[in-house]
Amino acid sequence: MINMKKLTLGTLTVFLLMAIAPMQLNAMTKSDTISIVSIKPVDSEKSEALLARLNEIKMMDKSSLTSSDKKQLRIEARSIKKALKANSGGIYLSAGAIIIIILLLIILL
Repeated sequence: MINMKKLTLGTLTVFLLMAIAPMQLNAMTKSDTISIVSIKPVDSEKSEALLARLNEIKMMDKSSLTSSDKKQLRIEARSIKKALKANSGGIYLSAGAIIIIILLLIILL
């Protein structure tokens, strides 16, 4: 005979998996999968100036530059990208992470 505890545990597990498992997966866009929680305001003037400089570097004709000039441009572009990331002022959380955090808070509290 099957132990009653095993039967109850198995039944609960099946029902829980059926309730949680998605029946149909829909295609999600990038805006659906990432949520942004802002910490500090973004300095838009500084960011626009950095983006303008980055676009200037991308649009340059680099065929006439020397290798040292190209290297300096790459270094400048990397530093601009790092500065833009630092100025973004947000924590990026996926939708799945937010759901897991909410479920953990519900269970623990």
